[in-house]
Amino acid sequence: MYDFKNKNMAKDIYHQSVKEALIKDGWIITHDPFSLTDKSTNMDYDIDLGAEKLITAERGTEKIAIEVKSFLKASFTHEFHGILGQYIMYFEGLKIADPERVLYLALPDFAYEKLNDYTFIREVVKNYQIKLIVFDSSVQNIIAWIK
Repeated sequence: MYDFKNKNMAKDIYHQSVKEALIKDGWIITHDPFSLTDKSTNMDYDIDLGAEKLITAERGTEKIAIEVKSFLKASFTHEFHGILGQYIMYFEGLKIADPERVLYLALPDFAYEKLNDYTFIREVVKNYQIKLIVFDSSVQNIIAWIK
C-alpha cells in the first residue's frame, strides 16, 4: 500500500533551522525528507523531516514526522487552509505507513503569535489536535512543543 522512497523536494526556507533546532534538542534526524507513496494512486507525499529520540529505557524511542511551514504569504488564513489539507493527508498516510510516528507542524514564533489572532484557526488546531513545534529561526531553537 505505502512505501518509503527518497527523492528531491522543494524545502521550506526554515527547513534547515528546524532541523538544527531538533538536533540541539537531542533528536536524531532519520529522514530528510520522510517520503510516502500511495501505490494505488501513484501519489507521493513528502513530509519534511523524520526524527527519533530515546525518551527513557522503559519508554523506548519516540518517533516524529515534522512538516515545516514559514507562514510568509500575504494571507495567513489562505496559507493555513493549504497547510491544514496537507497536514490531514500526511496524518492519514502515517496512520497506515508508520502508526507509531507522531506528526507535528513546525512554525516560527511570529506565526504562532499571529495564529492567536485568529479564533477560528485556533479552534481548528484544537479540534483537529494538530501538534505544533514553535521555533525561533534566528537562533535555531525550539521554543515550545504544543501537544
